[in-house]
Amino acid sequence: MHYLVLVILLFVTEWVYFKIADKFNIIDKPNERSSHSEVTLRGGGIVFYFAVMAFFLYSGFEYPWFFLGLTLITLISFLDDVFTLSNKIRLFIHLVSVLLMFQQWGLFDLSVIWILLSLIVVIGTINAYNFMDGINGITALYSLAVLGLLAIVNLQVNFIDPSLIYYSIIGTVVFGFFNIRVKAKCFAGDVGSVSMAFIVLFMLGMLLIKTENFIYILFLAIYGIDTVWTIFRRALKKENIFKAHRSHLYQLLSNEAKKNKLAVSVAYAVIQFIVGYLVIAVSDCSVTTQILFGIGLLFGLSAVYLVLKRSLIKKYNIQ
Repeated sequence: MHYLVLVILLFVTEWVYFKIADKFNIIDKPNERSSHSEVTLRGGGIVFYFAVMAFFLYSGFEYPWFFLGLTLITLISFLDDVFTLSNKIRLFIHLVSVLLMFQQWGLFDLSVIWILLSLIVVIGTINAYNFMDGINGITALYSLAVLGLLAIVNLQVNFIDPSLIYYSIIGTVVFGFFNIRVKAKCFAGDVGSVSMAFIVLFMLGMLLIKTENFIYILFLAIYGIDTVWTIFRRALKKENIFKAHRSHLYQLLSNEAKKNKLAVSVAYAVIQFIVGYLVIAVSDCSVTTQILFGIGLLFGLSAVYLVLKRSLIKKYNIQ
């Protein structure tokens, strides 16, 4: 029954946010870098935070350091959606938030080198997750795929309170109701994509710590491949990799190739779920088998990705 109450509360929360966003003109105006053509409310992904807040209160304040970090990174992302803040301020709050998550993980028992490497990977992944939020449905559907994989593993490993996963799934479904449409009612905004990245990474980190098995990183393989190869190509062209662009594969498919945006989002989510399910299947195999599987998978996906992207670049004469 409390899940039904949560659904109702989150729909009400989203409705109230729409009123606020409309009143204060928190909108996403299309420009030459956009993949949409109509003015749309921005920041609807704030419901992800409220879903986790509901879990935090319901659970008796479980994972307090994580929730504090999530609160800070959600707040700064919301302010950035509204005012466009300095990158230095935003990066500083991201750093503090991730360090709070590390405290929840108990990561400070490791050496400084491991902590620094973890900071780079986590902050980089958060920003990559944000960059990938560019078309209707992609953040909601991809996140549902990853959360679903985490829920499946949690039944076997019990690495985290399952309610946190279920609350996050419900929040994503509520957002998806307004976003997974041909004409979206709202976009996630930085507040949505960044907070969801923080939530997913916290759960993934808990899984890695519990199992000491890094193969589960492949739960983010599809986003990772698109991000890494896009950054590599832009770096070769001496472009500013932090500047907004339309050169991810999903953007080329949606904009240049004119493929249905929702179909592209579904494809990303379905492929990631299949990859994740294969990961789960081999997670009990020997380390050698897992390494060979991971390398083979990444090489195979990268080959398909590069061939498809090269064909699109050549066909539509993309610079």
